[in-house]
Amino acid sequence: MKQIIYIAILSINFCFLSCQDNKKKEFYSIFNGKNLEGWNGDKTYWSVKDGILIGEVTPETILKRNSFVIYEKEQPENFELKLDYRISTSGNSGVNYRSEKIKNKAFALRGYQSDIDGKNKYTGQNYEEKKRTTLAYIGEEVVINNMPDSIPLSNIRKNVKRNCWQTRNVVASLGDKTVLKASVKNNDWNTMHIIVKGNQMQHFVNSVLMSDVTDLDTKNKTNKGYIGVQVHVGPPMKVEYKNILLKKIN
Repeated sequence: MKQIIYIAILSINFCFLSCQDNKKKEFYSIFNGKNLEGWNGDKTYWSVKDGILIGEVTPETILKRNSFVIYEKEQPENFELKLDYRISTSGNSGVNYRSEKIKNKAFALRGYQSDIDGKNKYTGQNYEEKKRTTLAYIGEEVVINNMPDSIPLSNIRKNVKRNCWQTRNVVASLGDKTVLKASVKNNDWNTMHIIVKGNQMQHFVNSVLMSDVTDLDTKNKTNKGYIGVQVHVGPPMKVEYKNILLKKIN
């Protein structure tokens, strides 16, 4: 009888651990659709309505600098992030990840970003906010090599020209830019899927790979950090997010 009970306990423990492991491998929601629980942003620009996270800049609230709503419960390293977004024609936004908060600047992030814009010029490219600028344009597979020793860490902008990082090697094309951009719906919902593992970062929009970056720059790359979404300086705009899902990967 004791042996049967012991076996039963082992089975329960195994099932519990197995279920926990499976849960870690599944997507889970990081936005409850009701309020900003777990997120921190300026409520002048960010609100929640009908299950949607809304970022809006009006003529009365024009920004002097970009403002993020930041997911603060965790700072994932290797993960997949899925979300649906819709943006106005004048809108400029993006999804940051592996990012750090900027000291003495509220709701500001520095780090990798999957770009989003209403005119669909940059959607899906890899842009490093407040750091190395453009790492990969739409349709590029890129390897980022070590920054030259002649460039000081205190002034990495010396390695930027025309808003693009210079120590990068385009190793392959992901397709014609016009064709890739055509996969993005204007003034409608789109699905962004970001896959981040080790040094590699892939940005998909509506299941189409828009950019692929392998970051080998040991001086500047980051391995973990915050997730956040952005409203950008410029004209009045509106961006909406929903179904924000995260999955940890090994």
